Amino acid sequence: MACRISELVLDSRDPERLAAFWCEVLGYVVLDRGDGSVEIGPEEGSGGLQPTIVFNPTDTPKSGKLPLHIDVNPTDRDQAAELDRLLKIGARPADVGQTGEESWHVLADPEGNEFCLLRRQLSGQP
Repeated sequence: MACRISELVLDSRDPERLAAFWCEVLGYVVLDRGDGSVEIGPEEGSGGLQPTIVFNPTDTPKSGKLPLHIDVNPTDRDQAAELDRLLKIGARPADVGQTGEESWHVLADPEGNEFCLLRRQLSGQP
C-alpha cells in the first residue's frame, strides 16, 4: 500500500479569509477551527479521497514564488466561465514567467499564493 495526500497545510496571515476563499473555489466547508487554524474539506469530512486544507496562522508575509502550488480544474463549466467565477470571488492574475501560450491560467489567492486553473473539465465526483 502506498501513501496518499490527506492534508495540505498552508501558512496564512488571515486563515479565516483564506479558508473562505478556498471553500468557494473548491466547494469545501469548514471542518474544524482551533488555535487560530482553520481546516476545510469536502462535506463528508477528512479521511476520504480528497485532501483537506489546513490554514495555520503566521505573521510572516509570503515572499517570492511558492515552491509548490495547487492546480484546479473546472467541474461544471468551461475554463473561461470558471476563470470569470474565480476572478469574481477574489482571485487575480499572477505572472510567474508564463509565455501567454499556456493552456492554463496562473492566478493568485487573496494572500498571493499562486495556483493554476487548468483547461480540462473534470467530474465533480472524487
